[in-house]
Amino acid sequence: MTIMQKLYWLVASLGNILALRLFLADTGFFQAFLLSATLIYTVIGFYDIYFSKHNLNRLYPVVAYIRYFLESYRVEIQQYFIANDTEERPFNREQRTLVYQRSKNVRDTIAFGTQRDLLEDNYLSLWHSLHPKVVSDDVKKIRIGGPDCTQPYDASYLNISAMSFGSLSANAIEALNLGALKAGCYHNTGEGSASPYHLKHGGDVVWQIGTGLFGCRDSHGNFAPESFAKMAQKPQIKMIEIKLSQGAKPGHGGVLPAAKISDEIAAIRHIATDKDCVSPAVNPECTTPKDLLNFIVRLRELSGGKPIGFKLCIGNPVEFLSLCKAMLETGISPDFITIDGAEGGTGAAPVEFTNRLGMVCLESVYFVHNALVGTGLRENIKIIASGKTASSFDLLSKIAMGADCVNAARTMMMALGCIQSRHCNTNLCPTGIATQDPARSKAIDIDVKSERVKNFHNNTLESFFELVGSMGLDDPAKLLPQMLKRRTPYGQLMSSGNLMPPLTDKILVSDAEFSNSGLSDTWKQWWQQANSDDFYAADITMLKPAELA
Repeated sequence: MTIMQKLYWLVASLGNILALRLFLADTGFFQAFLLSATLIYTVIGFYDIYFSKHNLNRLYPVVAYIRYFLESYRVEIQQYFIANDTEERPFNREQRTLVYQRSKNVRDTIAFGTQRDLLEDNYLSLWHSLHPKVVSDDVKKIRIGGPDCTQPYDASYLNISAMSFGSLSANAIEALNLGALKAGCYHNTGEGSASPYHLKHGGDVVWQIGTGLFGCRDSHGNFAPESFAKMAQKPQIKMIEIKLSQGAKPGHGGVLPAAKISDEIAAIRHIATDKDCVSPAVNPECTTPKDLLNFIVRLRELSGGKPIGFKLCIGNPVEFLSLCKAMLETGISPDFITIDGAEGGTGAAPVEFTNRLGMVCLESVYFVHNALVGTGLRENIKIIASGKTASSFDLLSKIAMGADCVNAARTMMMALGCIQSRHCNTNLCPTGIATQDPARSKAIDIDVKSERVKNFHNNTLESFFELVGSMGLDDPAKLLPQMLKRRTPYGQLMSSGNLMPPLTDKILVSDAEFSNSGLSDTWKQWWQQANSDDFYAADITMLKPAELA
């Protein structure tokens, strides 16, 4: 018998004897309460020692529950009392505070200097100009739509990223869409389809077609063109996005826990309510590069010529280059490509997928931008970056690396009141945002929170344009990777564009240029492995540099 078990028996025995004697002497409230407490303590401890499935309870009867209680508040204790302003993940206190301040239109300045270590490895910064400029209003929108698009869309530099009705509550979706209307940006539906709450207030909507084809599938789960056309042709739907994968769980498919599936969600998605909704890992209409491009053509026709694009988290670079080869061979290209960084994610995902798969946003955007330049496809395809955007610098860095505009998800949730409690997958969100519990979601005041979304959007963009002007630029389109500085382990500042030399126009498809020694062996190998008929890399022998030249 352990010391704690002996102590339990001693306390239980003496406590019950004392409480019983006091109760028999005087049957008052205090005596009854004391006797009840000692009996409860005795019963719980007896159960722990002889019947509990937990080792801790058997060895530390009753006392073990104190540990469980404190552990249940570990995140909150660390967040509010232990972590400093710059060390939390995924968003630290400094970032969250900035979002809250801008969403509330209150002072967002800091005093007494930066808390960041400006000399730490990989620290990103900018070089300012002695001749700041002002960004004019006529360059503050991005036109999305290639030559085959008959209804191009003018997008904001900052937009609301994909978050489904299901992962978020109805009130949260309504507040986001009303905020998008007020801010003049678009609101991505996420893969759960365009729900009535996405459409209620009239904000611009990007309809995401996920791997489960929710909202445009028949009873067997196959694509239903009539259902798609009916929704896609609504004036509020501005663009269509085909989801191939997402940053939080590439290669896995979306997950909506059964606890969050209401009858309404089941009806919108055409799914069951008694089990988790797990989308396929592969979009059934896009199993090969050419299948994807043909699906784009089909959706463009059914939508009446609206911009069609796809979203993915970059993994094997060869597979994206396979897409580029297919575009060149078929003459079909999307109007936009959304790049989701591996650091993204608003909902439930397996730990290994979240932590270990995918390429981060800045690297992905730089790679995709160069791949499109090197194949001569960049001019007609816009790049949208998605992944952890809290500040105007986050926005600027993605655009400098090659994006045309940016989507933000978690910080838009923070504008609604999210406190990063990380209960998104439990249906117990303490702010009523990531839940389907009506008692919780009614805490969201749609009008008030939509103003917060608008404020965060507008104030972040105002800071962004001012930051661009401080670099001596009058147009964000003039940002280049070389303008983003990264601290090396040797203490020097190096331009990010120099870490991987940028490709020149059509270098990958020009025989004369391809053999040029200026093109890295890595790019040559990736391009030779790319296969326009399949996403899998071609099975070729690793070639030596001399053979690649």
